Amino acid sequence: MQTSSDRHEYPSHWEADVVLRDGGTARIRPITVDDAERLVSFYEQVSDESKYYRFFAPYPRLSAKDVHRFTHHDFVDRVGLAATVGGEFIATVRYDRINADGRPASVPADEAEVAFLVQDAHQGRGVASALLEHIAAVARERDIRRFAAEVLPANTKMIKVFTDAGYQQKRHFEDGVVRLEFDLEPTDRSLAVQRAREQRAEARSVQRLLAPGSVAVIGAGRTPGGVGRSVLDNLRAAGFTGRLYAVNKALQEKELDGVPAHRSVRDIAEPVDLAVVAVPAPYVPEVVAECGEHGVQGLVVVSAGYAESGPAGRERQRALVRQARTYGMRIIGPNAFGVINTSPEVRLNASLAPEMPRPGRIGLFAQSGAIGIALLSRLHRRGGGVTGVTGVSTFVSSGNRADVSGNDVLQYWYDDPDTDVALMYLESIGNPRKFTRLARRTAAAKPLVVVQGARHAAAPQGHAVRATRLPHATVSALLRQAGVIRVDTITELVDAGLLLARQPLPAGPRVAILGNSESLGLLTFDACLAEGLRPLPPLDLTTAASAEDFHRALTKALADDRCDAVVVTAIPAVGETSAQDAALAEALRSASASAPAKPVLVVHVELGGLAEALSAAASTAPQAASTAPGAGQAPRPAERPATAVSGPSEASPRLIPAYPAAERAVRALGEAVKYAQWRREVADPGKVPEYEDIDEKGAAEQVDELLSRGSGLTLAPEDACVLLGRYGIDVHRAVPAPTPDEAAAAARTLGYPVALKTTAPHLRHRADLGGVRLDLTDETQLRRAYTELTDLFGTPEVLRPVVQGMAPRGVDTVVRAVIDPAAGAVLSFGLAGAASELLGDTAHRLVPVTDRDASSLVRSIRTAPLLFGWRGSAPVDTVALEELMLRVSRLVDDHPEVVAVSLEPVVVAPRGLSVLGATVRLARAPVRDDLGPRTLPVV
Repeated sequence: MQTSSDRHEYPSHWEADVVLRDGGTARIRPITVDDAERLVSFYEQVSDESKYYRFFAPYPRLSAKDVHRFTHHDFVDRVGLAATVGGEFIATVRYDRINADGRPASVPADEAEVAFLVQDAHQGRGVASALLEHIAAVARERDIRRFAAEVLPANTKMIKVFTDAGYQQKRHFEDGVVRLEFDLEPTDRSLAVQRAREQRAEARSVQRLLAPGSVAVIGAGRTPGGVGRSVLDNLRAAGFTGRLYAVNKALQEKELDGVPAHRSVRDIAEPVDLAVVAVPAPYVPEVVAECGEHGVQGLVVVSAGYAESGPAGRERQRALVRQARTYGMRIIGPNAFGVINTSPEVRLNASLAPEMPRPGRIGLFAQSGAIGIALLSRLHRRGGGVTGVTGVSTFVSSGNRADVSGNDVLQYWYDDPDTDVALMYLESIGNPRKFTRLARRTAAAKPLVVVQGARHAAAPQGHAVRATRLPHATVSALLRQAGVIRVDTITELVDAGLLLARQPLPAGPRVAILGNSESLGLLTFDACLAEGLRPLPPLDLTTAASAEDFHRALTKALADDRCDAVVVTAIPAVGETSAQDAALAEALRSASASAPAKPVLVVHVELGGLAEALSAAASTAPQAASTAPGAGQAPRPAERPATAVSGPSEASPRLIPAYPAAERAVRALGEAVKYAQWRREVADPGKVPEYEDIDEKGAAEQVDELLSRGSGLTLAPEDACVLLGRYGIDVHRAVPAPTPDEAAAAARTLGYPVALKTTAPHLRHRADLGGVRLDLTDETQLRRAYTELTDLFGTPEVLRPVVQGMAPRGVDTVVRAVIDPAAGAVLSFGLAGAASELLGDTAHRLVPVTDRDASSLVRSIRTAPLLFGWRGSAPVDTVALEELMLRVSRLVDDHPEVVAVSLEPVVVAPRGLSVLGATVRLARAPVRDDLGPRTLPVV
């Protein structure tokens, strides 16, 4: 319990855990009056040189007055923060508000002097950079806009901390001191620096878990079969290249099957990098404390009994993470399946998987142990055979993901040279805004394929995640916008992963189909059309086709400029031998080598046991006896199905994936085509246009004035129209008509023809229910329509009728924007009407939207042809529609207090558009956690 200092209550929201440059963690918190002894102890461990750099003179010890000054803060004009590990200070930073003369000051002075001190043993870990981010955020919260720092010229490390931070700064040299001044407003460069540091630190923290030099398995028993013993045996069987230890309090032996055994981690003389914890949950805190005191760098906690077991377990899980972070350790788990690294330099199988996966270039992440087992099993079955091997680089099963999450693993994979494709099974996304940002960056470098579990239910009990109001379809659309390849099943995840790991990306959607089965070729053709691809007519080689025929046909197809990819369909002849299989494999491989830029897939229907049973019977079809030049004769192991075709030489990295069904092959190809298109587009993402008629300042003043009346405010129609008008969005005027006479007067003012419609919540935007009357050309028609509406639906007080001038005919659409607390601001578009709502035909983009985003948004919905002249209708003004979307995007991006905008309907005519209804909601701006200093999620 921290004690408050002078004027303000202790600001607990300033507390944060951070990942440092070397992958370890530290706790940042305000310094209080209770920290006097910690401060003195910390200062005693700082070198004389560092003390000199801090105070510009020899300063061997702190006086009682110094200690009082450095521990008593008002948390407004004087603030001190400390970075701690194991509860002890490793670094401090403080600011003091000053006036223009450099003297102590209070509000409204907006400048402060800042100073750091880092223990020598922890210099070079990025502690000062992290403290600068946090003290700058605190200062901005306290209305300080600028920092000043005086540094000795010889203190190059501290000068570098300031200059590398990315803030706009000025530098002066006088009286032997460098004076730095810099504004605290985040800039594009400071955010880029912050995120680059975040990536390096989080990637390093995962690397320490996946490439340890030594591992201790805590809870390894004498007899085989227990969880701890299983992990120990798996590590031994995999050939772990580092030092391995068994730890169990009950052990009396010095060795366990040749592995050094100890009763406690503290008894191990050498450093331990990674501890696998497999003891019952009540004993875990003691184990974590021993690991922390011994300097263990990270934990894999396979123990269960945490958040997945209920509220008590959730609190136990929070305590576990807090305790581990206190010692600077990161955790995979609890309730984890484990981690694997197939690198020959590591060979780590710290998991419950009894068999080490084949080495390869696919990274796997699973939040579920059961799904992790399924993924490893399927890749093992389909990743090898006669034709080559596709395997796993690293595997992480995070369990309850209380600490290390998919975001951290993405940071690691981003620049991991051993991983070419990332496959992820996610049941929850703890920080969608960050995940989307990291996914976009990762997908620009290597494919990222994701399947989401728990799509129609709450996240698993063990996952503590922030709620999102966005439906699953919206989240999926936003992930696709970020370049994520979204699939629906584990089978599709593996199918896509194998293709992307083995083949180049297609240059377009044109597909050549060839094979020895006309029916299979037609099925493939239909599947291509269903996936939005453009197949060429299938080429039937007939069942008599030899390996040489396949070689010749594939070579010709790949040389054809009209195709971007080739799907080969193959059925075996009755009595076909493994040697003939190998000949076909070599024929396809050698042919594909002639066009390395085009992907090739195989649909291979196997007869399996039936072929063997019929092998003694006379064949009724010609045997494919001939081979392509250089065809190999290596037999295929009978226990493994053919799932890839390539030559036996390891010198050829190109492996051809094979699929048991045309639909699966084509679906994987379709995803690759869409991903390739995204990669081309992301190179030119477009721009957010500037509009000279936007009154941003006036809108801000109006928003502030409206919010002064209260938060959570739905604007009156007049206020909404004014606010939208400041951004160039004109709303068709609607005049309330509580009586027939007032309706007639409104029509005379607006001019005939007019529309009469109800605005009651249960009838609003429901023209299908009959609450709208259009093209009323005179007062007689208007009064008759008024009477019909009130007779059908109720009194004017219930219906809230309005009169509007008629807009030009066109296509009715809906444009909406909403700020989700987890994902951020989202712009949505679709056609108006029950049919689109029923089919969920709505497209989404993250704000801010670029001109390219707006163009693709219009074309993303399935009913988009209605906007472009479907069945002879006149095309509508999509340019005006895109501009409207861009203006709405600018409004919610410039003013985060605008938490919801709904324009419905927006009638898009052949020339121009009309916004006939608008709703705007205001609230206090939600906190943007992606713009603040680096922190680990709060537990």
